Amino acid sequence: MELKENIKAQIEKIRHQFPTEQALLIPLLHAIQEENGWVSLDAMRASAEYLHLPLAKVREVMSFYTMFKHEPTGKVHLQVCTNLSCSLSGSEKLMSCLEKKLGIKCGETTPDGRYTLSHVECLAACGTAPVMQANDDYFEELDVPELETMIDDWDEEMKKGNFRIGKSARMEAHHD
Repeated sequence: MELKENIKAQIEKIRHQFPTEQALLIPLLHAIQEENGWVSLDAMRASAEYLHLPLAKVREVMSFYTMFKHEPTGKVHLQVCTNLSCSLSGSEKLMSCLEKKLGIKCGETTPDGRYTLSHVECLAACGTAPVMQANDDYFEELDVPELETMIDDWDEEMKKGNFRIGKSARMEAHHD
């Protein structure tokens, strides 16, 4: 696999801002994920080749940062924080609610491809626990009734075909 020209162009445009090839790795992985929805092993290999880095370095970065997806996910990737503050504030109830409402277990994607459910160790928002991240957006101080309403609203919008959440939605709105 070779990197797409539009991704190379994005990286070349910002290359002067980064002191080394390795420093460009995270922006490159973000660009690939934005384009494809995830970063495949082939894309990791292409990234390593493009930046003249060992594949091990790319895999190291991919495995360290939870924001990079190693496999395709649903349109909405729900990540519930399970760290101490969130756990004490009810994140287990949120996870149970989502598993029941979506009909999947943590780590799975709904059959229709709408939702992927994951837990994360920390979303760095302990003061507003419990916290859930949906794609790139945070939802803080959540409770079960609010979460159920959010999912119902998102389902309705997705049925209409005009719903996106997270960075992609903000980028599209910005380009209009």
